[in-house]
Amino acid sequence: MGKWGKRDDMIVHQESPYNAEPAPAALDRHPLTPLGTFFGRNHGMIQHIDPDAWRLRVDGLVDRPRTFSLAELQRRYEHRGVVATLQCAGNRRAELTAVRPIPGQVLWGPAAISTARWVGAPLADVLADAGLLPQAEHIAFVEAHTQPKAGEWPVFGGSIPVGKATAGEVLLAWEMNGAPLPAVHGGPVRVIVPGYIGARSVKWLQRVTAQEQPSDNHFQAADYRMLPPDADRAEAEEGHGLSLGVAALNAAILTPTDGQALLAGPVRVSGYAVAGEGRGVARVDVSVDRGRHWRQAEFGETDDPWAWRLWQISLELPPGPAQIVARAWDTSATVQPERAENVWNPLGYMNTAWSRVRVTCA
Repeated sequence: MGKWGKRDDMIVHQESPYNAEPAPAALDRHPLTPLGTFFGRNHGMIQHIDPDAWRLRVDGLVDRPRTFSLAELQRRYEHRGVVATLQCAGNRRAELTAVRPIPGQVLWGPAAISTARWVGAPLADVLADAGLLPQAEHIAFVEAHTQPKAGEWPVFGGSIPVGKATAGEVLLAWEMNGAPLPAVHGGPVRVIVPGYIGARSVKWLQRVTAQEQPSDNHFQAADYRMLPPDADRAEAEEGHGLSLGVAALNAAILTPTDGQALLAGPVRVSGYAVAGEGRGVARVDVSVDRGRHWRQAEFGETDDPWAWRLWQISLELPPGPAQIVARAWDTSATVQPERAENVWNPLGYMNTAWSRVRVTCA
């Protein structure tokens, strides 16, 4: 295994902060992503926190502010499990650079996405116990910052609307795929916000605050925002653009990979599809003639409401070059946009265009 217990073949975009994704094929056939394969997205140093020393403060617009140890959190509240997909808002950003450059951003491929079974305390129960006040409209999260040189990195935080925070699927999670939550994924406790971009599932959680306004943390007020395509990043002011929260409908091809050489004949094509808050994946279409004709892929057996759906199809490919295209539909009959040009933005977020891989068959 490589750094942080990850596969040796992880595609490491940055060593510090650690940002890495698996090769796309490593996600294939795994409804739950193995810990060693799960992508890593960080904006600062990996925090190493003694679980016995860890404390969580719940405060703000509540009647009864509380501070919890991990043992207290686990003893006091129901242990709930949720299978949920986390996806970086920059997933598939590299494809957008074919339209226009996106300097200064991590050029993620299609594998900045993974799925796990998380176990923890429902945030709704913790907030109810604290006595959430009627004027609270947002729940903000802030990470712990314990490293000796932590001041070199901005403190990460964000918030979600109170309606989402009090839904039963949002967890204060301490377990991942049956193991204690590892440090690289936010242990001892992180927030898991199913159906939202991964940035809202704050790691190394230290504080939960009920408040009237969204978080003013840099990573919500100034980053993770959808700027108009004609915006100048350097001149964009705090609060400009759309704050990203609910994840968008997306799908990508995992196998074969772009540029792969194949034998002509039957070819297995596989991938994932995921929908955002309150919607499911209804269908995945696959084409080999640039969208003139489509065939429907088959889904795997699992259909968890907050998780991706893995899909596959067998296609007959003749000798020569071919382009395989996939698109997903959700249960509201929304379909992915056709071209990357339609979704390009200056920070490279939310690339939801049709997934395309080019192969050569002999």
